[in-house]
Amino acid sequence: MAGTMSVGSKADLELSPIGNCQVSGLIDRDGGLVWGCIPRVDGDPTFCSLLNGEDRDEGVWRFELEKQVSATQHYERNTPILVTRLEDEDGGAVEIRDFCPRFEGSGRMYRPVAYVRIVRAVAGAPRLKMKLHPLYGHGAHKAETTSGTNHVRYKLGDNAMRLSTDAPIGYLLEERSYRVESDQHFFLGPDEPFVGNLRTELRRMEEKTAKYWKTWVRGLHIPLEWQEAVIRAAIALKLCQHEETGAIVAALTTSIPESADSGRNWDYRYCWIRDSYYTVQALNRLGALDVLEKYLGFLRNIVDAAKGGQIQPLYSVMGDGELTEEEAEALAGYRGMGPVRIGNAAYKQVQHDCYGQIVLPNTQAYFDERLFRISGEEDFAHLEAVGKQAWAMHDQPDAGLWEFRTRQEVHTYSAVMCWAACDRLANVARHLGKTDREQLWTERADAIRAKIDAEAWVETGEGGHYGASFESDYLDASLLQMVELRFLEPDDERFLQTFEAVEKNLRRGEHMLRYASEDDFGLPETAFNVCTFWLIEALVLSGRDQEARALFTTMLGHRTASGMLSEDLDFETGELWGNFPQTYSLVGIINGAVLLSKPWRNVR
Repeated sequence: MAGTMSVGSKADLELSPIGNCQVSGLIDRDGGLVWGCIPRVDGDPTFCSLLNGEDRDEGVWRFELEKQVSATQHYERNTPILVTRLEDEDGGAVEIRDFCPRFEGSGRMYRPVAYVRIVRAVAGAPRLKMKLHPLYGHGAHKAETTSGTNHVRYKLGDNAMRLSTDAPIGYLLEERSYRVESDQHFFLGPDEPFVGNLRTELRRMEEKTAKYWKTWVRGLHIPLEWQEAVIRAAIALKLCQHEETGAIVAALTTSIPESADSGRNWDYRYCWIRDSYYTVQALNRLGALDVLEKYLGFLRNIVDAAKGGQIQPLYSVMGDGELTEEEAEALAGYRGMGPVRIGNAAYKQVQHDCYGQIVLPNTQAYFDERLFRISGEEDFAHLEAVGKQAWAMHDQPDAGLWEFRTRQEVHTYSAVMCWAACDRLANVARHLGKTDREQLWTERADAIRAKIDAEAWVETGEGGHYGASFESDYLDASLLQMVELRFLEPDDERFLQTFEAVEKNLRRGEHMLRYASEDDFGLPETAFNVCTFWLIEALVLSGRDQEARALFTTMLGHRTASGMLSEDLDFETGELWGNFPQTYSLVGIINGAVLLSKPWRNVR
């Protein structure tokens, strides 16, 4: 991974995530921390220059090298520890090492609300200055600062953070350039004195953090091919989990538009039941059971709080249901393309697919003996309450997985997910020896299947296909998931005809739209990356393996230098758009590699 960029140029998505499953940050190509929220991913963006329009000097933590001519970056192997090398025109160079501490100690996981940066002179006589300009109130206010001999305190409204450092405080406060002649260490964390020798402790933290991540990656069951891409996607997906509760956010950002000046700017720093289902499903394929176990705990709390009633499509990482949508007026937006939204009104929507997406990951907990906690009869009673909602709502209108804000229909994908909920509950009941409950859920699954076949099938002059909803004959890419959900077999003529219709209607060269009809904001202008990965899966199921491999390779070529993908992609220019990094898209990388890779026996 390498690249160059002049400081202050327009924002782009060539960003590298760091984090520790408590806080996260996005580092730009020059090593600037341009996005990071405190005290967790859905908190106040203390670092928000990514969404500050042309004012890239506020809401940022950046080291600026005098006479800089280049910047290159790489991750330490199998970790989210980022190394940025800045070089000047005289041959001087510094190396910036960025990470958020994460390691086990004293019987618990140490994952503070903190960012660590270590700066080293690696060539010549580099001169550097630091800009640390945190904001609060969603970009509205600058932090008040006070300082001591070896620290600077930043007052952020009702909160505060402390920078502990062995760099010269006077130079830092006055933003003076100075020669870097020894390693310098920076710990921006809780407002409390740093205990111990800063240099020794931060190097120990880096070593233990690296060991934690390398050990975690070592436990993954990865495919033979595309290993680096899969590992990098898996690490990023884990960074999207808020470990305290087990919630998994859809992305680390808010309000990166789906296309230029589209107004399709949404806050994705929340736990969508749908997105999280796909995330744990992909990590399951790699054997990352720790993410699944934490997430199942989050789901149990959500189900308990619902008391058998409606499940929302999304929640905060703490499980809060009210996510009032507002606009952060102080932030101009990505490249000035506002609005910047905080919160997401989709929490008020009705989306019936969520019932299946709760039941499906929970099913594994009845069968997988590797798990610490195996589910039993009491858990089944709670899960049946979710199934009852799926049965009640399978033929009722909802906003659908694409979250239409101004219309509702009975969406086929939602109905299929409700079928899947009933079908899997029958499997669990059989496993538990509950014959009467198995019969009940089997009958309900059969009834939903019959309803879908009767209401969603669209007869055409060429035979027919499933439609995206019961009320209309338009198509959407989610129909390609009918095989993955086991509603259809891959050789079923109905799937093959539906795939043919979807591909003809929604494929744009090497990319896939989620739908081609107008929505609340007009016609979609970009491809939806996960839908392209669904296309790849469908190509394999249809026996078009070589075409699928070529398309998968093309998609990997659209990743950032850090190995990430956003939500959307301009199918004309190849530019990435939408929130970043998008879990859906990273899931596509993992699933595609697992599906297409040559087997390990080829090298044994």
